[in-house]
Amino acid sequence: MAKFIIRSSFTVLAAWLALGAGVAHAQDYPSRPITVINSFAPGGNADIVLRLVAARLSTDLGQPVVVDNRPGANGVIAADAVARARPDGYTLLLVSGAYPTLVATSKSLPFDPVQGFSWISMLITYPLAIAVPADSPFKTLSDLVAAAKAAPGRLNYSSAGVGSLFHLATESFESSAGIDMTHVPYKGGAAPLTELLSGSRLDLTFNTLSVVEPIMKAGRVRVLAMTSATRSPLLPDVPVVAESYPGYEASSFLGIAGPAGMAPAVIERLNQALHRVLATPEMRQRFADLGGTPLPDSSEHMRRVIQSETARWKDIVATKKIDIQ
Repeated sequence: MAKFIIRSSFTVLAAWLALGAGVAHAQDYPSRPITVINSFAPGGNADIVLRLVAARLSTDLGQPVVVDNRPGANGVIAADAVARARPDGYTLLLVSGAYPTLVATSKSLPFDPVQGFSWISMLITYPLAIAVPADSPFKTLSDLVAAAKAAPGRLNYSSAGVGSLFHLATESFESSAGIDMTHVPYKGGAAPLTELLSGSRLDLTFNTLSVVEPIMKAGRVRVLAMTSATRSPLLPDVPVVAESYPGYEASSFLGIAGPAGMAPAVIERLNQALHRVLATPEMRQRFADLGGTPLPDSSEHMRRVIQSETARWKDIVATKKIDIQ
């Protein structure tokens, strides 16, 4: 009995010491530069957003926030590096709307897609735009749906690849509208937009507003609808798909996560700093220029979003029998 009491006392003491160390660490955090690993190449929309946030986060936290671009393997390389990192808050991950689709379409991953990370906060949300060439006969979403129903499989749409967010968002729209179109996958780049504008191969595209808006303003494409749950303040006159097909919604996003096991106080420190950064009028304007809206939230809410989006896209892959090579 005495041995049990002594061992129990040591266990309680160890727990208190660990808690005290964690609190002390959180109070000192950050004491050196923080690295955020980005699975996208430099210069893209995600990279621009991250660098904007990193610069202001550096000022808020009083330490440099460094962006480390590690593209490849559809984001697995970057995510795995963070999942394996020490959970001290000095190695973080930029998470995008492509992450749930990666999880939904991967047969296996070297990390647990939810439990393997500490979720910190979303940064920005991007609605997708359904766009057609300016000279397209489709003036409204109803026109497009009517044509697709009249000739199943005749309309062609582009995506960034099989299983990409754009692909699955369009497949989900097909299910909602009861239509069938033909998927033409690309590996990114300018080719999809070039072919859409030429009218030689593509009839429509689902893409982020940041990509579509400049050519829309130039009068080269027509946006038929947005995929957000409510109308975008950036294009308030453009309807959303949900106005015709209730419940439909598909958006991309960017957020910040870290390795599993980060101290709650460190997560909260980062979360609150990000909230302050995203609340500035300058950041809201810069995000609007990039076709997005700030989306600061809680760690728990971000985790739920990742779980629900992953489950949703898994269901689409299974229902539509999408063959992921």
